[in-house]
Amino acid sequence: MQVEEKLELTYNALRVLEKRYLLKDEYGNPIETPEEMFRRVARAVAAGDENEQERCEEEFYQMMSRLEFLPNSPTLMNAGTENGQLAACFILPVPDSIDGIFTAIRQMALIHQTGGGTGFSFSRLRPRDDMVKYKGLVASGPLSFMRVFDGATDVVKQGGRRRGANMGILRMDHPDILDFITAKEKEGFLNNFNISVAVTDEFMEAVKNRSYYYLINPRTNQKVKRLWAPKVFDLMAQMAWKTGDPGIIFLDGINRHNPTPQIGEIESTNPCGEQPLLPFESCNLGSINLARVVKDGQIDWEKLRYLVRIGGHFLDNVINVTKFPLPEIAGVTLANRKIGLGIMGFAELLIQLGIPYNSSQALTTAESLMKFISEEAKKKSIELAQTRGAFPNYPGSLWDRLGYPPMRNATTTTIAPTGTISLIAGTSSGIEPLFAIAFVRHIMEGTELLEINSLFEKIAREKGFYQQEMIEQIAQEGTIRKVSGIPTDLKQLFVTAFDISPEWHVRIQAAFQKYTDNAVSKTINLPPHSTPDEVKKAFLLAYDSKCKGVTVYRYDSKKVQVLYVGSGEQGKKKRGPSKNLEFRNEKERCLKVDSEFAGDCKICFV
Repeated sequence: MQVEEKLELTYNALRVLEKRYLLKDEYGNPIETPEEMFRRVARAVAAGDENEQERCEEEFYQMMSRLEFLPNSPTLMNAGTENGQLAACFILPVPDSIDGIFTAIRQMALIHQTGGGTGFSFSRLRPRDDMVKYKGLVASGPLSFMRVFDGATDVVKQGGRRRGANMGILRMDHPDILDFITAKEKEGFLNNFNISVAVTDEFMEAVKNRSYYYLINPRTNQKVKRLWAPKVFDLMAQMAWKTGDPGIIFLDGINRHNPTPQIGEIESTNPCGEQPLLPFESCNLGSINLARVVKDGQIDWEKLRYLVRIGGHFLDNVINVTKFPLPEIAGVTLANRKIGLGIMGFAELLIQLGIPYNSSQALTTAESLMKFISEEAKKKSIELAQTRGAFPNYPGSLWDRLGYPPMRNATTTTIAPTGTISLIAGTSSGIEPLFAIAFVRHIMEGTELLEINSLFEKIAREKGFYQQEMIEQIAQEGTIRKVSGIPTDLKQLFVTAFDISPEWHVRIQAAFQKYTDNAVSKTINLPPHSTPDEVKKAFLLAYDSKCKGVTVYRYDSKKVQVLYVGSGEQGKKKRGPSKNLEFRNEKERCLKVDSEFAGDCKICFV
């Protein structure tokens, strides 16, 4: 493959593009270059403009080819193709009937086939052993049907490129909630789901006040039992510590910021939690690469303003040109026109500014950045409404009630995990810290590459302490905390996910959430020696900090994981039927990841 000189793509970025994004012939061989892919996408999305299509195409192309902004994966994969489905996030309702449930499964399969991820609330399903229509039969409950969704996901690849991803949500007052909380205790169960418990303010206050709350049968809306809230909350923390699931979504907090409350309540999110949506609603996402908005050690605010405006224009166009997988989704999406403009490369921006990730200055920077992005995105949405019209549900919306001028989009901002698009852009994932300074990436069978953070390597060479032996030592652990010969100020600057306390992870998430319309995808990483009590504290801090949800992951909590440090017998125990983990021999101790790991959401790449 020929790489155009203007494209600054890493070897691994090229491999990911070849594997999943570039168009292929019938034999699986790429028939376009990365430059041609960006041109294809720019041309297709610019077709959403009635006027000045050529100018828009060039602006969109330049923004993507310079890796300053990238849209979600379905847009890169499908724009300008027969598939034509460009959104990443979909929510489907699950009614309490056999016909409704299996209709939702069919709809899920159609969405996965086009490259989208799906979220569901199973809270409307009657509980296990409840009565059903036919005499002598009883209901099997939400978890049994989730297994059917999971099985269907296994056999349908998204757009033929990747396996599907789902979010499964159950309210804390559903009678089957305890079984739901412990569902992932069995390794491999519901593998294609992230699961989250939807909690209310009332429940959280019951946790704090150490009191009881009631379970309610959704079929009858009658109270059936009461549980001690602290015990349920402790179980959630225990399971999250043990398995990484469940996460939590704060349902009342989400609906307080629901931009169209007159249309309905939000019950679910997309697979990684950053996009709360109404039933049958979709949203397309795009992320600005913050690592490329630093100039002479300062944030280039004018460049950032330009990217926000062009990025918002691009995402609104996507709604115009996408092919909706279901007519119901077309109806709700076109009525609200939600877009999710976000960021990636926050960790690398901080490094370029000389700001440690776990510092008050980082919090101030996060708030300033997101406030600016939010304000500029809304200005652009208001401008678009003046020429294209406001989103149809604007009258009676939150923005209408707050006195905003008519807007083109019900929401404008979302912080996604970015996944593979951050690999293509060659930067850190979303707002996550660096997951390692140096590591070995498994590229393909028999091929592994040592990757070093380019900013660290540059500084190490400039300051004269770069040594190959030092890099190999860093690659063994991922972090530089215990490596000698590195200045203390750089050890504070180049912190990794496991160097940072849970409190700082949550505080960074909350700082971004303050100025984000939708939600923020962020993993609270915990070292293996962490305790369930630390998980509980993170959950409580997330609620008190007004986050819309929270997800934790404790290293070593799964038999098979995408990042592993270790060797010998311990390493062999960790190896499973996954290509994510590779060890060259028993004596070697090395941090290794698979070709598409970016240190982000554990289930999907958006």
